[in-house]
Amino acid sequence: MKILITGGAGFIGSNLAKRLVAEGHTVVILDNLLRGNKLDKETFNQIVFIQGDVRDESLVIDAAKGCDLVFHFAAVLGVDIVADNPVETMDVEVIGTRNVVNACEINNVKYLMYASTSGIYSHSAIVKNALTEEILVDPRTSYAMAKRYNEIYLASHFEEKGLNVLSLRFFNIYGSNQDNRMVVPLFFEQATTGQPLTVYGNGKQTRDFTYIDDTVESCVRLMRIRGCHIVNIANEQEWSILDLAQLIKKITNSDSRIIFVDAPKKRYDYEVERRVGSSIKLKNLTNYKPETNLIQGLEKIVSINYQNHIHLTL
Repeated sequence: MKILITGGAGFIGSNLAKRLVAEGHTVVILDNLLRGNKLDKETFNQIVFIQGDVRDESLVIDAAKGCDLVFHFAAVLGVDIVADNPVETMDVEVIGTRNVVNACEINNVKYLMYASTSGIYSHSAIVKNALTEEILVDPRTSYAMAKRYNEIYLASHFEEKGLNVLSLRFFNIYGSNQDNRMVVPLFFEQATTGQPLTVYGNGKQTRDFTYIDDTVESCVRLMRIRGCHIVNIANEQEWSILDLAQLIKKITNSDSRIIFVDAPKKRYDYEVERRVGSSIKLKNLTNYKPETNLIQGLEKIVSINYQNHIHLTL
């Protein structure tokens, strides 16, 4: 197939592009490169790259020409960046998604896969069991509200115009080559450079960490699923942020201290106490669910980037 990935030079998009190229697909990437280019040289030489903003309608229409499928991953990412730039965050989401949908209609693209977020659940995550796609969501931030709006907008296009759409609710994706806007690479950076590992609050807040290879596998298996679906991409395992810090300290053989700090006020709505997702729907659709647990995933990062550090044993 010919596949467009918006935001394809980012962490998830670049890993997905590498997999799609290896499988023989023609890949077009549209990215503004404001956060750098995570595509490796070999993959970059095998794709069609277009530098530009997803809010440029004519550019998006041109990028989607001849495509069979679009992965719409372009977004403003990172809690601090999003909190400081709520208007741009919502513009990129709302205007960008409208442009992508319009480009699909003009170019007769029948399949669109959208990067949503587990942040949509927000404080709904206090429920005892893993979060399912049917639970009543509770978006409270500009980012989560825009993502939820787009889920509804895309569902409306399926109902009215037949565009097959999947909204993927990603749960704390991590892996090698991710930048330190996210907690896993931040802790690795701090642990390997002798800095204290900074944990917000008491560190007991939990997250569902999903390894990048499992995420890419999930995306590939969901290609060509017909209809309109919201799908969690989750590992179904719950780890506290303090657990994560201690694991990274141990796996890197670091002498860094763990210190507890108050979260900045602007992060308040992002700091939920619990978040763990159900993969039942993903399993039902694809006969697959993420399998790499957090310890295995961290060991993979070490094996790629930190060869001289010790490894944990399961």
